[in-house]
Amino acid sequence: MAEGIVTSSDAEFRGMLSETPGPIAQLALKARALIFDVLPQTVEVVWPHQKTAGYGTGPRKMTEHFIWLAPHTRHLVFGFYYGSELPAPEGLLEGTGRLMRHVKIRGDADLENPELRRLIEASTTHRVPPPR
Repeated sequence: MAEGIVTSSDAEFRGMLSETPGPIAQLALKARALIFDVLPQTVEVVWPHQKTAGYGTGPRKMTEHFIWLAPHTRHLVFGFYYGSELPAPEGLLEGTGRLMRHVKIRGDADLENPELRRLIEASTTHRVPPPR
């Protein structure tokens, strides 16, 4: 990781999940691991008050981030900042915004979908600078 980039700690991420139901918190931890598996040098920023975490090639939300995670009571939102522009199979991404799209993760099978991994891989190079 380039000097000067501060990433969130494991404790900060787990703190964000403190009020999240156990099964969803476990999905969030697995989703986080998947992101780092796809791009090990990913920069993570946790926003505790929003109960979200963003991931990118740098710390800036809309110019360097490609994904965000947001735990809810019954699912985990796996969001893509430029999802409307990414190659995704019909029905995988939800949302109607101009750019942002998301996938609702309800179980391990959703995280193990190879199409999700391909979407993450595509998002790491779409509209974001290369890792520092």
